[in-house]
Amino acid sequence: MNDANRRWVYLIVLSLIWGSSFILMKKSLVGLTPIQVGTLRISFTAITLFIVGFKSLSQIKKEHYKPIFITAALGTFFPVFLFAYAIKGIDSSITSILNSLTPLNTLIIGALIFGFKFNKFQKAGVFIGFLGTLILIISSANINSNQNYIFALLPIIASIGYAFNVNILKRDLKDLGALSITTANFAVMIIPAFIILYFTGFFNTYTIENKALNLSLLYLAILSVFGTALAKTMFNKLVQISSPVFSSSVTYLIPITAVALGVLDGEKFMLSQIFASVIVFAGVYLSSKKST
Repeated sequence: MNDANRRWVYLIVLSLIWGSSFILMKKSLVGLTPIQVGTLRISFTAITLFIVGFKSLSQIKKEHYKPIFITAALGTFFPVFLFAYAIKGIDSSITSILNSLTPLNTLIIGALIFGFKFNKFQKAGVFIGFLGTLILIISSANINSNQNYIFALLPIIASIGYAFNVNILKRDLKDLGALSITTANFAVMIIPAFIILYFTGFFNTYTIENKALNLSLLYLAILSVFGTALAKTMFNKLVQISSPVFSSSVTYLIPITAVALGVLDGEKFMLSQIFASVIVFAGVYLSSKKST
């Protein structure tokens, strides 16, 4: 299979895996705190990657250290906590839609930091995308008056981190294998994650008899192995065989799975939210459109 076809396969598979990750985070939060979800997710993923990818770390060279640290922090470490806290505060389906701002932010960061140029479609896309985001947040807050939509800022911040991540991957780590990048990212994060986890009191409170906690850990283990270890490796490969904007466009498709699973789990998704989501996606589409 050539790269042109392979990138579409990766895009679809990633949309299904990451679309499911929001409901898995929600289920994990039943028995765990957001900080515990974040640190355990990093820990489980790191252990999985060390088993399958430890030898790939030999590819890492001195010039890779800095971008490895930056992509680890902006592409995974901070986002796992931001999303865990967001889903604790608002519906998982809305969080997934706000995550779809990643391609738009990839464009903005690419223009401001990496020297890319805006065209007229992309300028319009930026405006429309953020207008749709504002409408989505306001309409969702009115529908779910018991939820605090200040938490909606968290996935937006995470999407900015993802935007930096994808641009740095494309510019500075294109000569490394996808598994090497992912394993190195988590090698950087595992010690800080364990330290933070220790101070949450998890090791003092965990008991094998706690069924709710064990179920949360099961959901989190599935999320870590498939939604992080496998998906991150696939995404890094996708960035290498396509463009930053195409790679980040996986977030167009993620909400389809996430919203469907959220509704099945009892979350509300009304006509006004659908309308706002369409505006967001229209803005993101325009932001990735090349001038003709």
